[in-house]
Amino acid sequence: MATGIYIVSGFLGAGKTTLIQKLLRELFSDEKIVLIENDFGEISVDAALLRTGSIEVTEMNSGCICCSLTGDFVKAMKELLERFHPGKIIIEPSGVGKLSDVINACSDPLIKPLASIKKSIAVVDVKRIKMYLDNFGEFFEDQIEMADIIALSRVEIYPEKISGARMLLRGLNPHAPIISRPWGEISASGMLFPEQTRSHDSEHSHEHVHDHSAEEVFDTVTIHVKRTLSLDDMKSGLAKLEQASGEVLRAKGILPSPSGFMNLQYIPGDASITKCSAGGDMLCIIGRNLNRRELCALFGGE
Repeated sequence: MATGIYIVSGFLGAGKTTLIQKLLRELFSDEKIVLIENDFGEISVDAALLRTGSIEVTEMNSGCICCSLTGDFVKAMKELLERFHPGKIIIEPSGVGKLSDVINACSDPLIKPLASIKKSIAVVDVKRIKMYLDNFGEFFEDQIEMADIIALSRVEIYPEKISGARMLLRGLNPHAPIISRPWGEISASGMLFPEQTRSHDSEHSHEHVHDHSAEEVFDTVTIHVKRTLSLDDMKSGLAKLEQASGEVLRAKGILPSPSGFMNLQYIPGDASITKCSAGGDMLCIIGRNLNRRELCALFGGE
C-alpha cells in the first residue's frame, strides 16, 4: 500500500509547526510517521522542537526544495520510503519555499509507485496576508494557489481580519476550503478532511513555471551563541530586530539561559520566549539585505 504524503506549507512564522503538532497528537499518534523538515538555513529549529516527541525527524537542510534540488530530494525520498516504509510522511517545507516545487518532486515517477500526496495545506497568517502578498507574491501566492486546504492562523487574536483575508484568498484559490475558526475549536480530522478538496492527479501534474529561487531573494543568518543569555538579553535582542539593517522577516532558535533552554520566536510585531525541553545554542534569522555582523552583536554570537 502506497504511503500517504501530507504537505504543510506556509510563509515564515505562519504556524506550520503548531499545526503539525496538532496533527501528530490528535490524528497520527498511532501510526508510523516520518516528518521531513526542510528549513532555509543551516539549522532546523522546528525539527528540534518536534523531535522532543516520539516522532522520527529527517532533516534536509541543503536549501529549499526547488527545481535545482529536485533530483536530490527525490533520491532522498525514495531511500527514505524504501528504508522506513512509513504509514505516512509529513513534509514541512521552508517558509520561503514554493509549494509547487514540493508537489512536483513528490509526483516524480520514482516516488509515485511508493507514495502519493493526500493533502497539501497552506497555513496563512490572517494578520500579515496583505503584507506578504504585496512584498513576496511570487512565493506566497504559489503556496496559496497550489493548496488543497487553507488554514488561517491567529484568527482568535485578529477576528476582524478574517473577512478581508478570505476575499484575498478566494481571488487566488477559488476552490480550496478555508478554515477560519480557531484551531482549538476544530479537530485535526476536521481540518485535514473538509469537504470538496482537490485531486493532485488532475490539478498538480503540470510543470510549474517560476523565475526565482528562495536563495536569490532571501538571506539567512545563523548565529552560534557561545554563552548563556539572560531573559533580558534575549528580550533586548529580539526587540532590536525591528531596527536592524535590512528587513528581518523571521527569527527562531533555541538558546541557553540560567534557568534552562529557551525557544525564541520572532516575526515583525510579534515575539515570544518560552521554556523548551530541547537543547540548542543557535538562532536562525531570515530576511532581506541582512547584516550578519550587526545581528550577531545583538545576541553575542558568531
